[in-house]
Amino acid sequence: AKGTPEQIVSYEGMTISYNPAKHVPNWVAWELTADETRGKEPRAQNFQANESVAGCADPWDYSYSGYDRGHMAPASDMKWSRNAMKESFYMTNICPQVKSFNSGTWKRLEEKCRTWAQCDSAIVIIAGPVLTDSITESIGDNRVAVPKRFFKIIASPYANPPRGIAFILNNGKNKGGLQEAAVSIDSVESLTGHDFFSTLPDDIERLVESQCRFHYWSTLKPTEK
Repeated sequence: AKGTPEQIVSYEGMTISYNPAKHVPNWVAWELTADETRGKEPRAQNFQANESVAGCADPWDYSYSGYDRGHMAPASDMKWSRNAMKESFYMTNICPQVKSFNSGTWKRLEEKCRTWAQCDSAIVIIAGPVLTDSITESIGDNRVAVPKRFFKIIASPYANPPRGIAFILNNGKNKGGLQEAAVSIDSVESLTGHDFFSTLPDDIERLVESQCRFHYWSTLKPTEK
């Protein structure tokens, strides 16, 4: 979005637009392939600040806040590389999340994305906080913004035909679960002001961004290899 403070940070497994004013990412984007979902790298343990990123939060900003350090790109999507795993624990990839949401609906959607990557051989995922909502709460010495909602976009540009779906989720309870939260990518772009797929050919962009077919995605099953 125009005027949004950002520093673009490129990591091995993801690209991040970091917001130095809010001390959380604007968005985190990554590709997930079927092969990557089968990685064996163990989960990293240590969250750390990325000193080269202006305004990066510190792990202890979250201490005693009542909020989880919630991954935008999940650690389990980075099991294919030790370095990608380590970088997913940088605070540039983290937002304050309500514990029951982080370990509940958000986690379920992460697991679904891994299934979808196995079905389609590769998907593109973009996740982040909705920073156009009025932010009324912050935590820690750095005053890290606590988002009221999060978005996640999943696009399968290589599927035939290409398809996409998105979700807008409350940072807390989500009545009706993922099905109620499913929206088109267009509606996330309208809400956040970000234009995510401007680099895709126009016809694919229109097709992928206007869809919201939750039933189709919910019934995908990986093919046995």
